[in-house]
Amino acid sequence: MPPSDRTNEIVIMKLRNENTFHPYLCTPMNEYELLELPNGIRVLHKHVSDSKIAHIGVMLDIGSRDELEDEQGLAHFWEHMAFKGTEKRKPFHIINRLESLGGELNAYTTKEKICFYASVLDNHIDKAVELLADITFHSTFPEKQIERERQVILEEMSMYRDTPEDSIQDEFDEQIFPNHALGKNILGTEETVSSFKRDSFKTFLGRNLNTEKIILSSVGNYPARKLFKLAERYLRDVPHKNHTPERQWFSAYTPTRIERRKPISQAHFAMGMPSFPLKDKNRIPFFFLINILGGPGMNSKLNLSLREKHGLVYGVEANYSPYLDTGQLGIYFATDPKQLKKAQRLLLTEIESLKKKPMGNVQLHKAKQQVKGQLAMSEENKNAFMLMMAKSMLDLNKVPNLSEIFDRIDVLSAPQLQELAIDTLDISKMSSLTYLPE
Repeated sequence: MPPSDRTNEIVIMKLRNENTFHPYLCTPMNEYELLELPNGIRVLHKHVSDSKIAHIGVMLDIGSRDELEDEQGLAHFWEHMAFKGTEKRKPFHIINRLESLGGELNAYTTKEKICFYASVLDNHIDKAVELLADITFHSTFPEKQIERERQVILEEMSMYRDTPEDSIQDEFDEQIFPNHALGKNILGTEETVSSFKRDSFKTFLGRNLNTEKIILSSVGNYPARKLFKLAERYLRDVPHKNHTPERQWFSAYTPTRIERRKPISQAHFAMGMPSFPLKDKNRIPFFFLINILGGPGMNSKLNLSLREKHGLVYGVEANYSPYLDTGQLGIYFATDPKQLKKAQRLLLTEIESLKKKPMGNVQLHKAKQQVKGQLAMSEENKNAFMLMMAKSMLDLNKVPNLSEIFDRIDVLSAPQLQELAIDTLDISKMSSLTYLPE
């Protein structure tokens, strides 16, 4: 039986206007501790005893899908501009603040999230929290820096266009989600990026910033009390805001097949379709199924067939990306143009094999052990785990532990997976995009 929701319930101790700290409540497993500040910002910590590094991030539930038509690329541009000046720091001081201590400062933007994060020796945790708070909430967007960074982003766009394995993914997103924010390139277009002014960033943040959808996440060998005190000092005065973006739900999908000629030497092929959203009951079973088909393991069905047996590709992958209201299945490989048709036939054969007969007991057991091992090893990457904690809290309002996920994997049956493959891997409903040499 699946574990009770109570197992992973996180009880929040809210601080109002008290200047004193009280004992904090955490999960019964004592795996995570969570604080909510009066402005709604939540502070999440996992204590580990085997590291001298503090991994800390501020994640906001804002992404490229929250942009208006003329704002395409603005979320990503803001990520860049956060490093270009605050009320008390110039760009050099931001970059040098942690780098001079041997630490790292970075950021990223996705369709639904923006994150600023840092890794530093844990005796410098106060500097990391203060800097992350500063660049997240006190950026000034200097006009000179906007002009300079605009050129950097335009160069970044050119770099992606010159890299077919990246550009095909961006174009394929647009093909799967036509005329929808999820299909828009996170970098934006030359036209939109060239139009942004200082007020553009302020307007975007004013419309989308919600302090109740912001997480300060941390993993390190220090008590939660220490992190909570720092959060109190540097985040408590951030004004409470409760703007909720009006996200357009995706619904209209029509499978399409497109071929394009490019100045390239290989043929690049992408295939997929919309899939399950974040909170769907089939999310973990489908993730498991796609992992068998083309996950990171060298023994995935696609890798064994296209690379190991036939030598047609250097790499092939299948992945599943869930979003708030939908998801995306994507399959990708590159090969010699003369071998493209053969590689495509083998790909379709492996998809059909998942539907023709259920997996054997031994095969299913090994697949479960492999996925559980992959998940356990990913947790060893403490920086990635810190980011996962923040995303899970924003999306699911909890951080599932490994035992919960393992239990959900263990109950999967071969007939259930076969039925799921029949229902979801309908080739006639998949779209494809092919890049061919000119």
